[in-house]
Amino acid sequence: MKRGIRMVVGAGIVLGISGFAAPLAAHAATAPPAIAGDHAVFVQTNDTTGNQIVAYRRAANGQLSFAGRYNTGGIGVALTGAVVDKLASQSSLVYDAGDGILVVVNGGSNSITEFQVNGARLSHRLTVGSGGTTPVSVTASGGRIYVLNAGGAGSVQGFDSHTLHRIPGSARSLGLTPDLTPEFLNAPGQIGLSPNGRQLIVTTKANTSSIEVFRVFAGGALSSASTATVSATPVPFGFTFDRAGDLVVTEAGVSALTTYALNSNGTVTELASLVNREAALCWVARAGRFFYGANAGSATLTGYTIGSGGVPSIVSKTPTDAGPIDLAATPDGAFLYVETGGADIVDGFAVQAGGSLAFTGSSVAPELPGHSGLEGIAAS
Repeated sequence: MKRGIRMVVGAGIVLGISGFAAPLAAHAATAPPAIAGDHAVFVQTNDTTGNQIVAYRRAANGQLSFAGRYNTGGIGVALTGAVVDKLASQSSLVYDAGDGILVVVNGGSNSITEFQVNGARLSHRLTVGSGGTTPVSVTASGGRIYVLNAGGAGSVQGFDSHTLHRIPGSARSLGLTPDLTPEFLNAPGQIGLSPNGRQLIVTTKANTSSIEVFRVFAGGALSSASTATVSATPVPFGFTFDRAGDLVVTEAGVSALTTYALNSNGTVTELASLVNREAALCWVARAGRFFYGANAGSATLTGYTIGSGGVPSIVSKTPTDAGPIDLAATPDGAFLYVETGGADIVDGFAVQAGGSLAFTGSSVAPELPGHSGLEGIAAS
């Protein structure tokens, strides 16, 4: 597959792109109204003139059909220096199956929006201030939502789901150095709750190159300060968890995947790290027993397994359209969907028994016409 990516890389991060690859395939359709039980994929446009969620119905074979679009009530933003990933973050859009909600950041209007989910249909929109400036990532579980604000020194804020009332004692500063350049490289990368909901994790990328952990108390309040651990290699960006509850982190400086034990005192302990020799490994998603990292500068996905002691091994390498960024797996781990910030489309793949990926199709215009700020994806 022809790729037109030209990179000027600092610490392994893509800083320039000229031209984009043609779509792997085209798939566009108009679908009837969603019904309960439909499986869906949701994409955030991050449009700076009016943010929207584009909803797709997911068929049994993994192919997507357009189901509708929904205004979030806010606007998107492009961080200075960002090329294919305008928010420079992971999880700017999340689906919480337990609460049946979809939550998205509106980075340009300093707000978050919650929708109720019914198959591929969204309803009951609520939009409130994010408690800071430039929200870039969000996490939702157990009736709580926490948002990561990238502006200034960085901050987090907690909310109750369904009402979006702020949780007392959940507004915390990250104490980062503001106004470092380039902005996209120094803004924090992701926020996420631990599997047991007792800890809240934030990655700071190049600002402090650390993994920050807050304790979460019974009512949702947070410890007054986080516990910070410098990452094994530079620029911790996206993360997920393995079945043991250990952190699986992309570290974009050298395109490494590193696993960490998450300790009760808020520290993290490195277990193992593996460099994949691709460019700009920033995003990661778990699909069953496999993990997939998106390499924005190489237009590839790297597939991994995590073995005994947290040791990662590479099991596959798959080409994508230009500039793969945020990605999401279906709850059963059968399918993986990746946004391509260079091509402005979504590529779909079926997860094979050995961890390889089989292309199922791309969703392109008219669903996503010219949305060069595309970022944030979730699957149900």
